[in-house]
Formats: sequence, C-alpha cells, structure tokens
Amino acid sequence: MTRLCWLVAYFLLTSCQPAPRAVDATQYDSFWLWAGVKPQPVLGQAKTIYILEGEVRGSDRPQLISLRAATPQVQHADLWIVYRIETIDWDEPIYEQVVRDLARWRRAGNGVIGVQIDFDAATKGLGGYAAFLRTLRQRLPRDSALSVTGLLDWSSQGDVADLNQLAAVVDELVLQTYQARSTISGYETYLAGLKRIDMPYKIGLVQNGEWQAPAALAKDPDFRGYVVFLINPPT
Repeated sequence: MTRLCWLVAYFLLTSCQPAPRAVDATQYDSFWLWAGVKPQPVLGQAKTIYILEGEVRGSDRPQLISLRAATPQVQHADLWIVYRIETIDWDEPIYEQVVRDLARWRRAGNGVIGVQIDFDAATKGLGGYAAFLRTLRQRLPRDSALSVTGLLDWSSQGDVADLNQLAAVVDELVLQTYQARSTISGYETYLAGLKRIDMPYKIGLVQNGEWQAPAALAKDPDFRGYVVFLINPPT
C-alpha cells in the first residue's frame, strides 16, 4: 500500500471515532464535593457522594485541618469521607481524628461507606504508600471501606508488584483523568494500561471537561463506573 493510501486509511479510521464530549454532571450519579464548591441540584440524584472533610498539611509536624463548618447530613446517598493529604508520615493523633470523624458522620445519620485518601503518590513510591494505607486500614472500624484516588501514571507506569500491594489493602481506586478544571490530554493512552491493574476501579471526571470512554472500558469486569468532580460555574 502506498503512503497516500495509508494516510487515507488512517484518516477514515480516526474520523469514525466519536468526538469527546463535555462531561454533563446530570448524566452521572456519583460526585466529589470539595471545600469551596457550592452544592448543585444534581446532588439530589446522587447515589454516592465523596465529601472532603479535611486536609493533612505540613511535613515536619503534619496536622489534620477540618474544612467543614458542620457535619454533613445526607439521607438519600451513600457517603465517603475524604481527606486530601500532603504527607503519609502521620502521627497517631491524625489516625485517631480520622476515626472520630468517621464516627461523628455516622452518628449524624449518614450512610458512610468509608474513608477515601486523596494523595498524589509518586508512581515509584506506591510500595511505601501501600504500607501507609495498610496502617490506616488497621485503625479503621472493620465495617469501614478504604478508597484512594490515583494518578493516570499509575495505570501505565506503576510497578505491577506495587500495584498488587495497593490492591491488597484498598477496596477501590478512583483514577483522576483531570488536573484543576481540565481533562488531561492523551488520557486514552494512559488508560490503555488499566489491564495491568487487578482491582476494582472507577474513573474520575471533571465537570464540563472532555471525555470519550475507550471502547474496552465497558468490557472490563473491574470497572465500577464514574465519579464526577463538581466545580463552581465561572463568575
């Protein structure tokens, strides 16, 4: 086949692929609600909500800072209590505060599934991250699940042994396909590595960001759906 024919064939193939569409939150039922983001009507249809409770800040003397003025009270959806963390070098009081927060949310009548940790662990540091998560899991109540967010690099470049350690300790992984308010360019290439991950996972999307699901995603038995990161509308 001549070079021209190859080019024509490539054009016809790629032109048949669906174009990415903006993420319409009304088409989903799982959401992240971050500090500073105003609740939206779409939360009324939610089946699951991941709510940021606080952040672990600092490296020398890390502290857990609560970012919520009051305990959520949600009756129509399951909740995950989320912590955004800068370090995994926790002192014992931080673990204790997480357990107290979890109990407080449940006393308020919420159906809390468990705790999610949002940490940008370096791909080469996943073994150490798994060790930290194992310690956290030991301190959580037995009926509390453990979820983590993940970087796209993990799926394509993470060491298989490290990923297996992670899979052994967490109940789900939510891979983030965005940074700030924008979808990461070339996410399709990263997601091609998902076959290397042997654990339940979800795909995190950003509201109004671009998204076109890879064809193989729906056929993956480990795929558990989407979580949409809600954002405030432009002012």
